[in-house]
Amino acid sequence: MSNETTPAIQQPGLESLSKSFEPAALEAHWGPEWEKRGYGVAGHRGSQTPKSDAPSFAIQLPPPNVTGTLHMGHAFNQTIMDSLTRYHRMMGFNTAWIPGTDHAGIATQIVVERQLQGQGISRHDMGPTPAEARKNFVSKVWEWKEQSGNTITEQMRRMGDSVDWSREYFTMDDKLSKVVSETFVKLYEQGLIYRGKRLVSWDPVLQSAVSDLEVENTEADGKMHYILYPFSEGPQLIDGVMQKGMTIATTRPETMLADGALAIHPEDDRYQHLVGKKVDLPLCDRQIPIIADDFVDRAFGSGCVKITGAHDANDYACSMRHNLPLITIFTLTATVNENGPKAYQGMDRFVARKAVIKDLEAQGLLIEIKPHKLMLPICARTGQVVEPMLTDQWFVAVNKVSPQDPTGKSIAQKAIDAVHSGQVSFVPENWVNTYDQWMNNIQDWCISRQLWWGHQIPAWYDEDGHVYVAKTEVEAQAQADAKGPGKKLKRDEDVLDTWYSSALVPFSTMGWPEALATSGASGSANPDKTQDYDLYLPSSVLVTGYDIIFFWVARMIMMTTHFTGRVPFKHVYIHGLVRDAQGKKMSKSEGNVLDPVDLIDGISLEPLLEKRSQGLRKPETAPQVRKNTQKEFPEGIPAYGADALRFTFAALASLGRSINFDSKRCEGYRNFCNKLWNATRFVLMNCEGQDCGLKEHTKAECAVGGPAHGYMTFSQADRWISSKIQRVEADVAKGFAEYRLDNVANVIYDFVWNEFCDWYLEIAKVQINTGDASQQRATRRTLIRTLETILRLVHPITPFISEALWQKVAPVAGRAGPSVSIAAYPVAQLDRVDEQAEAHVAKLKVLVDTCRNLRGEMSVSPATKLPLYVLGDSDFMKSAGPVLQALAKLNEVKVFDNEADWAKAAAAAPVAVVGEARLCLFMEVDVAAEKIRLSKEIARIEIEIGKANGKLSNEAFVAKAPPAVIEQERKRVADFEATLSKVKSQLAQIEAAPSAS
Repeated sequence: MSNETTPAIQQPGLESLSKSFEPAALEAHWGPEWEKRGYGVAGHRGSQTPKSDAPSFAIQLPPPNVTGTLHMGHAFNQTIMDSLTRYHRMMGFNTAWIPGTDHAGIATQIVVERQLQGQGISRHDMGPTPAEARKNFVSKVWEWKEQSGNTITEQMRRMGDSVDWSREYFTMDDKLSKVVSETFVKLYEQGLIYRGKRLVSWDPVLQSAVSDLEVENTEADGKMHYILYPFSEGPQLIDGVMQKGMTIATTRPETMLADGALAIHPEDDRYQHLVGKKVDLPLCDRQIPIIADDFVDRAFGSGCVKITGAHDANDYACSMRHNLPLITIFTLTATVNENGPKAYQGMDRFVARKAVIKDLEAQGLLIEIKPHKLMLPICARTGQVVEPMLTDQWFVAVNKVSPQDPTGKSIAQKAIDAVHSGQVSFVPENWVNTYDQWMNNIQDWCISRQLWWGHQIPAWYDEDGHVYVAKTEVEAQAQADAKGPGKKLKRDEDVLDTWYSSALVPFSTMGWPEALATSGASGSANPDKTQDYDLYLPSSVLVTGYDIIFFWVARMIMMTTHFTGRVPFKHVYIHGLVRDAQGKKMSKSEGNVLDPVDLIDGISLEPLLEKRSQGLRKPETAPQVRKNTQKEFPEGIPAYGADALRFTFAALASLGRSINFDSKRCEGYRNFCNKLWNATRFVLMNCEGQDCGLKEHTKAECAVGGPAHGYMTFSQADRWISSKIQRVEADVAKGFAEYRLDNVANVIYDFVWNEFCDWYLEIAKVQINTGDASQQRATRRTLIRTLETILRLVHPITPFISEALWQKVAPVAGRAGPSVSIAAYPVAQLDRVDEQAEAHVAKLKVLVDTCRNLRGEMSVSPATKLPLYVLGDSDFMKSAGPVLQALAKLNEVKVFDNEADWAKAAAAAPVAVVGEARLCLFMEVDVAAEKIRLSKEIARIEIEIGKANGKLSNEAFVAKAPPAVIEQERKRVADFEATLSKVKSQLAQIEAAPSAS
């Protein structure tokens, strides 16, 4: 039979498919098309309407900063989320993937301020009064947001993210801002928000408090200064020697101007008798006491430390315990204020350090200075050294129980219980320990920032300093008027920490608090089960990197459990962070970032060099960055397409801590897409316009070995591929359930590339060429149905190519529907697993591999067709003959019943044993020449073994060589010995063969 189609056969699907896979055109068409059709809108199978009896799958996108562009971490994170969303949509869940962008208070303000600096003005210059300047600056930020804030959403579309754009939010939207005010007022009324003077991390350039979590402790070369504090009463006895004073060690000598005491450990025998005595504070006209506190480390320095309560977190706690004065000696711009000695007032903190050291030296109080490695607290946003600063700030009392709370639990305790009760689970589980450790030691949350961009704190002050917290100024004025009419109010200038509004996202995006009126949560008799609040809260899973467990994950759990009584999500899937191919953190300032869109579209070398050498932390490293880039990408980056990039991310999504991203892996998955494209062309060529066995038929008509002219006769190979795909479907379902996208990707890859393309398509060619009509029909049906299933299976990971191909394949396979993205996902039917067929093909594969190995042993080109002589297992060999002949490039499969006849025919050819069969590839050889060749090969191998053994017996080599090198030598010996055994066996066979004598 020929597989050539007759002119009458119509193949429009095949004809409309380009000869090769070109991703750009598919992506340009299908991305906007899915969005136009509304498939991403929350609801059931892209219908935009939920189904009341369907389960729900919801996912919140960790809102990227409005200032940002999509980086590799986003692309990785979103590939996971989109794959999960597409999978559940196809599984028939009510599906919602909610996108949004964070207003990113600090980052956005910095971006716009830098633009203004370029024009030579500051935000303070933007109006005649501070209020006008602020108003105009905020307008400028909104203007910037409208123009530049949508970059990331366009990039998400390029990735194929099937989010619900109709529910897209911005954390400063009116709707979300109302929830911010509402929760703030509620917490204040519950006694859980307060304003107080506390020590916070302060950025003197931003002139704002920053979260401790936004402070990076960076190792630096510093100095340890040893300073003498003279005893006020004159020299004292220490360890039997009269000493002039106490010696302390500090890396920040300028802060001594604010010292409140010296402290020693209460059990330190050297100093116990000095507790209560005083020392003169150098450079200041003050005396400070010596106190005892067990936080002091006796082994550090002299065992005596200075206590500077207003400028160090540990010292602050100690000052509170001992009621020491809290003296602040820095202004908010980190210059010495009026509390410092006149000589230093107005000096920058680092200028003051030099002056203090110089004056201590002049007074003979600087004992020595030693080099010292220290951890500098750097603000991640500005790169400035953070200063601990005592300022008035707003806090959430996370460990306090509100008298109005019916649960009798603090906000933090509710969040701890949510995880311990199993309502929220972490994947992998070990992240629970990190969460617990932080939650059990959590301090009150500083939520105020001294910025202009953000949610302004809903608090107003009258002339007497009384505070009125309310949702609106009108409500605040009403509160003030109740105390006495005519009070003039001024709003608090601070804004809320960005993480405050993002902590509310799980419920602020779901219609809270209005939804409570119709929700089951309100106790109403007829809750509306189709509204977002009840369908999608809690969401199913939060997919995020481990770096924001504290920033965001813990705070969402705290706020959502407190305000709704529900958890925000059922699972937290913590994935690793994407690093470069060498395992280094990707950073624009280090010049090693990759833009996901460059991997999708490709980028030539020059623009890539330009892109990577801009915005470096150290501009002087630009030549090295360019050199490294040129070495890694000598010809730039080729266009891999979104599907190949997504497949790469999916295959890397294990439960590890970090992912080393090597772009070369994209090439492998681009090849996978090519393979799938070519396989589809082959299948359509053989199936479109043909009888693919899709008409109604009985089981009897499809039995193995059924009527010779039955409707369909399925071969063992047909049954094998149908059986294997059931196992694949089961493994894929398990992978999705366990958030092991790497397992999903690898199982599909292996099945498509190895089983379907490399084996089944080759077998199908033979069956179509040699089978009768019923066998051809069965093969075509298996081909087209298996391919159609593959396209649905792979769609969550590679949406574009699967959609483009499914549109052509599904009609031929008898599957109706407008899009693969809303088609039913394949579900395993394990009763269709056929172990007999699997065993048959496994045996066939071994035979083909054996023939290939025999060719290798005989050094015969794969293009040369040889006869296979087989003894034993006759029935199998005869049934598998045509397929074996095609796959193993044989010109004949000859089965012998008699051993003597087989031995005579086989002569000197190498023999292999497979099960109960013996087989050889026969080729006429010059016996004498072959004996000489094999003898020479034996001699060569024996020399190599001798050399390797000589190395291994050399004690000096074994002592010096790395273990890996020794192991390599041992492996070489083992490999040589295995080869030697085979070659000797071949020589013995030739010598024993009848024709050799």
